[in-house]
Amino acid sequence: MSTSDRNTLPAAFWLGVDKLGVSRSQLVRLAGLPLSIGHTQSKVSTAQFFALWSALERLKSVDVGIELMTMLDRSVLPPSFLVAYHARTFRDALQRVVRFKSLCAPEELKLETDEPYIKVITHWIFAGDSPPPSLMDATFSSIVALGRHGTETPLKNIKLELRRDKSEAVMAYFQCPIKWNAEQDVLYLHTRELELPFINFNDELTSMLDNVLDEQLNQHQVNSSYTEKVRWLLRKTLTAGRPELKAIARELAISERSLQRQLNNEGGSFQAILSDTRHELALDYLRNASYELSEIAYMLGYEDQASFFRAFQNWQHISPAKWRDAVLKQG
Repeated sequence: MSTSDRNTLPAAFWLGVDKLGVSRSQLVRLAGLPLSIGHTQSKVSTAQFFALWSALERLKSVDVGIELMTMLDRSVLPPSFLVAYHARTFRDALQRVVRFKSLCAPEELKLETDEPYIKVITHWIFAGDSPPPSLMDATFSSIVALGRHGTETPLKNIKLELRRDKSEAVMAYFQCPIKWNAEQDVLYLHTRELELPFINFNDELTSMLDNVLDEQLNQHQVNSSYTEKVRWLLRKTLTAGRPELKAIARELAISERSLQRQLNNEGGSFQAILSDTRHELALDYLRNASYELSEIAYMLGYEDQASFFRAFQNWQHISPAKWRDAVLKQG
């Protein structure tokens, strides 16, 4: 997993922008970002990546994700997809995408069983807002395209739940039942179709690419600071209750004392990172009107609602209910 919110923009993104006939400098300006980001190897945060997709929607249309994915050549896709096209089955290919996705972005693909389907859910580790609709369209269409091209079958047994409004372009591409204005973006893949073999299966090539990507993934994780690693683990484990330094140190295979020393060397502490992470997540959750305050307190790992209220008052100098009311009125 990626534990840093600084990732290189995929070359496929810029190639797609160029094919759409969109000026890179115009796109970057509209997104309110530095012009240097228009270079292929630029690093961006999750918020900056979302801003680029939102700007692309304004320059083209909200359906630009589908348009971009249908015109891209498979040879320019990110490494997680390149290796997947030579997998044994659709399931094998999907698992490789999940495994190597963090080499492209601080994004996690989750697979959940919901017989007779596997649910594919995206999780942007450092996201403050929901991903732009075009980005979700591009993500899910790339997975479906992987299955369709790999198995050379139309994959008729899929279905979708999308936060976005109804779209003819999305309906035409996926040709499946779609629930619009849903609470969450979810792609459902039928377990039977996941067992379909890939036409271009190449065991030798897949093994070679796996080794290269595994090495990159290991280096990617080694280069992350302990502060970033702790922050990422906290985001994953907060709902299990108040996290302890001991548990986080065990996850990182390091002693508590050594972890504290590493964090101190990076200018922080476990308690400070815990507080900052809770603060960031609290603001994210409060922007979603469907969450009750008691639910948010639970998701942040607080023992009771009162503890959450006191912490939020210290952060924002206002109650969580009043902060939410003010933000939702602005939106």
